[in-house]
Amino acid sequence: MSHRRVCILGAGNIGRALIGGLLRSGTRPEQLSAADPDAAARTQLARDFGITAGDPAQASADASIVVLAVKPQEAQALLRQLAAALAATRPLLISVAAGVRIAALESWCPAVPVLRAMPNRPALIGAGASGLYAPPGISAELRRAAEQVLGSVGETVWVDSEDALDVVTALSGSGPAYFFLLAELMAEAGQRLGLTAATARRLAAATLYGSGLMARGESDLARLRDSVTSAGGTTAAALAVFSESQLPAIVERALDAATRRGRQLGS
Repeated sequence: MSHRRVCILGAGNIGRALIGGLLRSGTRPEQLSAADPDAAARTQLARDFGITAGDPAQASADASIVVLAVKPQEAQALLRQLAAALAATRPLLISVAAGVRIAALESWCPAVPVLRAMPNRPALIGAGASGLYAPPGISAELRRAAEQVLGSVGETVWVDSEDALDVVTALSGSGPAYFFLLAELMAEAGQRLGLTAATARRLAAATLYGSGLMARGESDLARLRDSVTSAGGTTAAALAVFSESQLPAIVERALDAATRRGRQLGS
């Protein structure tokens, strides 16, 4: 992050993931600070990462980038508390608070450039996927800075509208749970068909892991699927059942439900 000072407001899973990712990517501990209302959490942050941890006003003083990583219902009170101080220093505010809209963030913290990001849980192991949205007026330099912060924990993708972030939330934000569910169901089916529970679980998890690695390096997912599917073979038989059960429509309905729920929470 060159000379930039970064403050993480919130010491939950995503906040801690970003701190760890930034340190691994070359940010020096003295360039990082974090805030949490709980004194024990602040002590743990300092012990685990060797960074300065304090209350929000202390942690965000002189930061050039502030990441809002608190629960959505906590965002308003915290930003109103910091509004005057942040207006004086004008850091880039990156919100990862799910569903909290740009208009709300700007009203609580005027005169500060704001953009939003939606990371997902694999950020905890540096394998995250983050969608980012910047409103008009955010410079290319600030966009690059946001990419560096979120890129420290995985892939980053820009979307063209704030509404699209709700789809990002439904697809990649909630997406790990869908894959975990499929692996869970595969393991349970394997057990019912004769495997031990431990064997079925190991095979399902390893298949999930290996398939993800292959998919990451391939732009055409249908081609990957076809490479595993021989005409008249075992894979084709299973995929035919998925098709007969209208799996594509089920997946679309599921993502639509998650997208609509995200918009409800945001409003």
